[in-house]
Amino acid sequence: MPQDTVALARYLLGKVLVRQFDNGPAIGRIVETEAYLQHDPACHGFRGITPRNRSLFLDFGHAYVYICYGVSYLLNVSSETAGIGTGVLLRALEPLHGIEHMRRARRQVPLRDLARGPGRLTMALHVDRRHDGLDLFTAKPLWIGSDGHDAGSIGQSVRIGLTKAAEARLRYFIIGNRYVSGPRRLNV
Repeated sequence: MPQDTVALARYLLGKVLVRQFDNGPAIGRIVETEAYLQHDPACHGFRGITPRNRSLFLDFGHAYVYICYGVSYLLNVSSETAGIGTGVLLRALEPLHGIEHMRRARRQVPLRDLARGPGRLTMALHVDRRHDGLDLFTAKPLWIGSDGHDAGSIGQSVRIGLTKAAEARLRYFIIGNRYVSGPRRLNV
């Protein structure tokens, strides 16, 4: 498994994110990611470690969950050795299993939009600050695994919704997947 931020952002495409509930799992395929590098002004680790971002500085593979604009939780994966604050934002999932769990918070939302976007992703899987710091590569209530699926062709574009380092081409997605977020012009 790669322990480099860009390589991890690409590697995670096609993997599955599993959220275990008492009455079964909800599972989605990761179809879109964004990389946030060390010395990247858009990265939460840019100015150093704080109580809020400490999980971003954990060893490779830990969840960094934070609230964005006071509205949505976002889920990142720490991506380097301990002490280096870099990560990969999980931007979109293709719902695979346990869709009834995902719909609890979003009953009227079309399947395509259930986990399409980083805030929708965490809402669908009921991810919040309780999951901050979890090792995502061991079986927990929230983890990342593989079902042997090949991601296929991977696209690359600028990241979405940023003002700092907005031109950096660090967003990766599965070309042709209908669950990828963002404007159509960035998804080809």
